[in-house]
Amino acid sequence: MTLSGKLKFRIRAILLVLLGWFLLESSVTIYQGVNDTMGSADYAVVLGSKVHENGELSERLKARVDQGLKLYQDSLVQKVLVSGGRGKEGHNEAIKMAEYLIAQGVPAPDVVMDTLGNTTYLTAKNSTELIPDFKTKRVIVVSQFFHLRRTEIIFERMGFEQVYRSHARHFELRDLYGLFREFFAVYKYRFMKLE
Repeated sequence: MTLSGKLKFRIRAILLVLLGWFLLESSVTIYQGVNDTMGSADYAVVLGSKVHENGELSERLKARVDQGLKLYQDSLVQKVLVSGGRGKEGHNEAIKMAEYLIAQGVPAPDVVMDTLGNTTYLTAKNSTELIPDFKTKRVIVVSQFFHLRRTEIIFERMGFEQVYRSHARHFELRDLYGLFREFFAVYKYRFMKLE
């Protein structure tokens, strides 16, 4: 085998290993994301997503909030914490999520808003301040299936005693991009220092 042939072989071998690693990690992310871990908790924490310019929740966000609503109606949680920031469309996600929940019959005192939850990390960090005695509290995090593994890791690293997960019942083609992004994000938040 020539030198260039050996180099090509090594490059192919490395690429196959990387592909296998990506597929394995993505399989774990999918498996965990679609297999909810349910238990009685104090709060459902619903992570934000896009709100349309007309103020309506996007289908993805509505599915997240509906899942949080179901957890509340099934008495699996006592309160729903909605978290999100202001999107480019001009609406604060948390406020719109809270309005939706209240319109669906959830009493306003049972809806907690985190209007500064612009990222998954900030949602977890802000939750430690919004949930009294958070280290003894149990939460169910609610998001798209591909997002739950990272979310669970961050909440656990922030000191929550028990973190359950529940996925939104909404799937779309762009979830494939989300799955790709999560491969890197899971490792980032598994090892980075959290304050």
